[in-house]
Amino acid sequence: MKKTIFALSLLGSVFVFSQEKGNKPQEKQIEGVVITKTKKAVEQKADRTIFDFSEQPQLNNGNVLEGIKKLPGLVSTDIAGMMYQGKMLEVYLNGRPLNITSNELNSFLEGMPANSVERIEVITQPGAEFPATSGGAIMNIITNKNANKYLTATYSGNYSFTNYDKYRSRTTNSVNLNARNKYFGWQLNVGQNYRESMLNGQQDELLKSHTDRYGRGYFAKSGLTFDLGQDRLLLNYDIYHNNNDNYTLSDGHGDLPFQNNPKDLREAFYTSSDVAHTNSLRQEAVVTYQKRFADKSQKLDFQLGYTRSNSKFSQDNFFQNGTFAAAPNPPINSAMSGLKDILNNESVMNIANFKVDYAQPIKLLDGGKVSFGGLYERQDYDTESFGLTNLEYQRQTASTYLEFQAKLKKFDFTLGSRAENYDISGVTRYFDKDAKLVEANLIPFNKFKLFPNASVQYNMMNQVYIAANYNKKISLPSISALNPNNVTFSGPSTEVNGNPNLQPTIFDNYEIKVSAFDYAFIGYSVSSASNQVAQIIRKDGRKLYNEQVNISNMKIHNFNVGLPVPFMIFSKPLSEIMKFDFNPDKINFMYLYAGYQKHQIDNLDNKGFWIFNIMTQILLPKDIKMTANYSYLTPKAGYFYFTAEKPFNNSLDITLTKKFMNNRLTLSVFANDIFNGQMMQVRSNPPSGTPVMISSKYDTRNFGFSINYKIPTRNKLAKEDPNILNQTKKEDNGGVMQQAQ
Repeated sequence: MKKTIFALSLLGSVFVFSQEKGNKPQEKQIEGVVITKTKKAVEQKADRTIFDFSEQPQLNNGNVLEGIKKLPGLVSTDIAGMMYQGKMLEVYLNGRPLNITSNELNSFLEGMPANSVERIEVITQPGAEFPATSGGAIMNIITNKNANKYLTATYSGNYSFTNYDKYRSRTTNSVNLNARNKYFGWQLNVGQNYRESMLNGQQDELLKSHTDRYGRGYFAKSGLTFDLGQDRLLLNYDIYHNNNDNYTLSDGHGDLPFQNNPKDLREAFYTSSDVAHTNSLRQEAVVTYQKRFADKSQKLDFQLGYTRSNSKFSQDNFFQNGTFAAAPNPPINSAMSGLKDILNNESVMNIANFKVDYAQPIKLLDGGKVSFGGLYERQDYDTESFGLTNLEYQRQTASTYLEFQAKLKKFDFTLGSRAENYDISGVTRYFDKDAKLVEANLIPFNKFKLFPNASVQYNMMNQVYIAANYNKKISLPSISALNPNNVTFSGPSTEVNGNPNLQPTIFDNYEIKVSAFDYAFIGYSVSSASNQVAQIIRKDGRKLYNEQVNISNMKIHNFNVGLPVPFMIFSKPLSEIMKFDFNPDKINFMYLYAGYQKHQIDNLDNKGFWIFNIMTQILLPKDIKMTANYSYLTPKAGYFYFTAEKPFNNSLDITLTKKFMNNRLTLSVFANDIFNGQMMQVRSNPPSGTPVMISSKYDTRNFGFSINYKIPTRNKLAKEDPNILNQTKKEDNGGVMQQAQ
């Protein structure tokens, strides 16, 4: 029986989800010896899950947000952000936090082509070296590419369309250039995207809307690396620009000013046509100096970074007409009709930081390592509405950490702690009911806190282990949640507000997991949160309020299991399968994932929900590969202060891929959400006020094709350089982990 269980674990793990990077391995030539490397599509580590985007057409044929929503175990919604296996995600880009959430995060990820992403790491157990502000977990989006000697180039393009009420197109294009000479290496990755999309929404009986969305995005990532003996100097500059327009036709029921008197609001039914403009620019500059020693496991890194992000949002009205409900039903004569700048809001964020990381081996038990370092960060965030600066927010964080790793026979131990000191302050300004300007100080947060972490792993056999983890973390309110200004479509019946007085969330995270051969796993985790930030939607009369609040106490329980199943188990004897003499990129398999999640909130009876994901690879004639991905999330369950009336996820995606020209050209055709089942419909459960039904439907069913062409190098065996586009990884991690800031 034990042999059977072991064999099944082997079947479900080793062969299945370990795809090579294309059919042809990358090669290095060292003194006449050729070393080949393989790249795994999904890899389970003790503290993270790694998803390779670069060679998976089913993930990289659209924008990044579309690819992320296909990851097993991840839940992404417009109302509560992103969660992975029950943990709230802090989103990083190339090792640095984006500091945005919700609608602004979705817009940013929609504006980034998925084929510009190398891989995504979901770090479920951030250690002491990561800032305590990582909260429950970190999703690190890595856009780096490898640099080669001699000039090389890769072109990636994508076209897709939807056809609901009318035909809409989406295109992305990007070029990645790499080169190195005897003095330095350089990389440049530039791209653009254009996307037309639709959104149908409903807010109870107060508002029905139809929105035509037009998005335009551009990005450029540049890097220089200088080798100074054993040491290395890295210089990076990135820029991301998005310019979006949303045209909305809405039918509403609410209270409007009678005869343009704002103090005389009367019930009315109306039709309105509006356009919202969003223009954002994000710039990042990083300088990294990596000091290296004779002992390769001894490292000293210095990094200085600066980020500036500007965002502008405005809304214009084309017309608003209708009638008041009370007799004699006079028509609406709205002063807002045809008015420019109904909303005119701006924000600017500046972040500067400096960090130091050091690591070296030490004699501890059967071998160990010590790591320590520090970080200083300053963030300034100002918002403006119609020329009034209504929020001035400042945060200074100083932190240091110490972490030990040790081995004892079959056990691996990690013990560490991070000390962080926060100094948060600011001023908010607003007009009261009497139109008087009020200025008030934000609730200050000036505290010194310790954040311990510990883990133990028992290695039952080679690549089979059981691990237990604990860490304490903090999550600071995102700037988009603090922003008092509305940066989404606004109607007379809707009021959207941030909350500048939100308090940080403290997490205690516990997890136990059994993993076999990096792929098959089963685990249970619980996150206990104090002051969890959550969205509240409630109705008061004929007004809808969308607010951000702190939940005093909350727990999220999560059980999850993943199992790859190769189809050869049904056709080949076990003795042949155990030989490992086949290419894992050349087999048919299915990857099964299931997760159960329950949100436990005081005075709220939330039911748990199941998440299911099935990913299948089928090899067709002519070396055509078909990949099918189906995801489903059970309805009638509680998600923070909402109950899902329909499943968040209910979609089937199919991708067909073939390689040409000695694998240099990859062509894929795809169909996403074939049955058009992807939508969101929830009913809110606010602590006070009247519950509200909210629904939204994007044109998620789309069809298209993607192209990736790799121009060959002058020398096919040219030496490959490390990544230099915002590269901050610790090299002793095998290129897997990038340090966070």
